[in-house]
Amino acid sequence: MDSNHKPERTRLTAENWELAALQMIADHGVGALAVEALARELGVTKGSFYWHFRSREALLQAALDRWEEYGEREVLGQIEKIADPRQRLPELFRRVAHELQPHRVYAALLKALDHPLVVPVMARVSKRRTEFLETAYREAGLVPREALNRARLTYAAYVGFLQLNFTLGLPRLNHDEFDSYIEHMIATLIPA
Repeated sequence: MDSNHKPERTRLTAENWELAALQMIADHGVGALAVEALARELGVTKGSFYWHFRSREALLQAALDRWEEYGEREVLGQIEKIADPRQRLPELFRRVAHELQPHRVYAALLKALDHPLVVPVMARVSKRRTEFLETAYREAGLVPREALNRARLTYAAYVGFLQLNFTLGLPRLNHDEFDSYIEHMIATLIPA
């Protein structure tokens, strides 16, 4: 191994570990998250891990926080900046549809709802996303009760699709079919 390469790889940040943990969760589930396997994946010793985290659980919490923050800042935060609520909802649907890695993490977390660190994160994320949708539907012209029900339906459709796709491997859609499905959801769920 090139001696100039190794020292650079050992200078991993907490973010490097968190992103690698999210990748492992997406690929293999929460239960597969292991410090030794991550260190091997990153090409460093376990000692590097302990510069940043006390334990596997501390890494898991930090990775979950990073995933949650990404959803808040990069997705919802960007969509909130769109002034016209009738443009906001279609853009949200299209943007979320093509966020593969966050979907894969979410699907893995749905399988780990018995884990004490996963439950509060998923509860916060679901609540925040449903509230975001409810507000967007209200601003798009639905009365409060209809906005709440449409938000619940939309979020349930999202979670259900993830379950079908990532847990059961159904439906098997090619790129064009998936885009057509998203446009159908937009036409069905967003007020004209």
